[in-house]
Amino acid sequence: MRKVGRYPGAMTEAAPRPVRRRRSPGFLNPEVIMDAAMALMEREGSEALTFRRLGTELGVDHTAVLRHFGGKDDLLLALTDRLLAESLDGFVAAADWRRTLTDLARRVRRACRAHPHSAALVAGRTSRGAAEFAGAEIVLGALLQAGLRGREAASCYRALVDTALAYSTYEAVHLTLPDSARARDHEAWSREYRALPADRYPSIAAVAGHLAEADAEDQFETALALFLDAVELRAARS
Repeated sequence: MRKVGRYPGAMTEAAPRPVRRRRSPGFLNPEVIMDAAMALMEREGSEALTFRRLGTELGVDHTAVLRHFGGKDDLLLALTDRLLAESLDGFVAAADWRRTLTDLARRVRRACRAHPHSAALVAGRTSRGAAEFAGAEIVLGALLQAGLRGREAASCYRALVDTALAYSTYEAVHLTLPDSARARDHEAWSREYRALPADRYPSIAAVAGHLAEADAEDQFETALALFLDAVELRAARS
């Protein structure tokens, strides 16, 4: 062990540098790899996700990871389904279709907020996995229970899922920003918007005093309620 000193004649032992040891790839499976991938992204951002970096994190050669995922896109699709599986964990459909859809949308949101870097990268994908199919069955069943049928049920299913994921991903991206940037975005509603000249922006001026109030509300819940109200209206019309 090398010796170091803070002044001449003072010799102390330096702390050993940690050595990441190679491990046998036998412990690897898709779940272990996805755990490592999500942890890496939440710690260092989505740009850190490479197979070589995953190999380093897991203590194996990156080719061992490639035995489980043929390429990065395969891994991203698996991570998409992992987020959905987390949303569905413990989920039980309610007797009322509206409560079922509300609960499921909130669960998707919570999963995206818990893994913002991962969600920002993969939430827009179609995983074609077991969790996605299970979620689709639940949502479509609820819409059929509401009274929608055929093409209209399919269209509302796509719109509802895209709305919930889009808003959740929007929040996830915002959560990855520095605190200072998020604070400035929040303050814009009560400062920049209210300072705009009324003669140039009369519509904004008419409601500027309420924009900060609306920013304090839960816009996800507002958007979700509006969508479900529209489903009720469409079902009644049908």
